[in-house]
Amino acid sequence: MKITEAIHIEAPVERVFRVFCDLDNAAENLSGILKLEVLEGSGQLGLGTKWRETRVFAGKEATEVMWVTSYEQDASYSVDAESNGTHYRSVYRFTPSHGGTRVDYNFTGTPLTLGARLMSVVALLFRGVMKKALTQDHHDLKVLCETTAR
Repeated sequence: MKITEAIHIEAPVERVFRVFCDLDNAAENLSGILKLEVLEGSGQLGLGTKWRETRVFAGKEATEVMWVTSYEQDASYSVDAESNGTHYRSVYRFTPSHGGTRVDYNFTGTPLTLGARLMSVVALLFRGVMKKALTQDHHDLKVLCETTAR
């Protein structure tokens, strides 16, 4: 499964990157997160940071452990997770654009086990639900970046 999205935010790259990387306030800043617990590293995302995140997904609570696998200050980062035999990767890229910031997002889910490969057909039915949740996250962060001088 793949999901891609690009969003323009009327704020400088440094502010946008900082807000997107703010785990300490993620549960407050993102309407889709119920709770977030940093397991390794600091509350400001960096290489090796690991956390447990709980959301409501398709009407049920879902908790996943995620970790940062690449990080370039004010430019990009990647977050990985594994769940139910599937490896997930989210890649964010931040680029100055038209006086603000363009954020490009790529999400991939790669089945690792036979069971996950079989379930990947069913997972396609949830693609729209996942894209809607991710779009809401990006909207929440856009509004925050554009209305605060954090």
